[in-house]
Amino acid sequence: MGADNSKPANGVSQHVFSSDAPVRFSNELVDSLQKNTQTDSTRSKQQELAYQRRLTSELEKVREQEVWNLSKLSETLSDDLDKPSEPSLVEKLSDATLSSSALAEKQKQKDMTRDSVTKEIEALKKKLEERRKLEQVDPQLSKAKAEVVACLRTNDRRPLDCWQEIANFKQEVGRLEKDFVEKTIR
Repeated sequence: MGADNSKPANGVSQHVFSSDAPVRFSNELVDSLQKNTQTDSTRSKQQELAYQRRLTSELEKVREQEVWNLSKLSETLSDDLDKPSEPSLVEKLSDATLSSSALAEKQKQKDMTRDSVTKEIEALKKKLEERRKLEQVDPQLSKAKAEVVACLRTNDRRPLDCWQEIANFKQEVGRLEKDFVEKTIR
């Protein structure tokens, strides 16, 4: 009891079968096996290539189906947007009570399409860019800033040596703040 292990030591038991009669194969089978040049690796590679070809063809079918679905969906959406909807009774009554300017604004909002909104956004961006160009940076401030940057680059290990340049920069910023406050108060 306990003298034998519960598992065999080598892990795999080996069975040998012996037959009473000799095994014979037909000459055709032996010839076909000898003529076959495929090895296990070439067979597996061919099988893998066949799998990849089939997978690629299936993926192409799915892509084509999705493109078709997307085009149909976008067509139906654009058709829905193009069709004017019939206003309800509440909308008709509210339109009757609105002023002409409010009614014109409501009609303008109805008439907006994606293209018109995009054009309007571009026009607003142009106006915004033009406004930015109106404000010019003060030359004395940009000079003080350049001096601080140059000092910090030359003294990258000792930034405290740039105290004079930083003080000049702060003085210029203070001057601009004071000018802004004076312009705002007037």
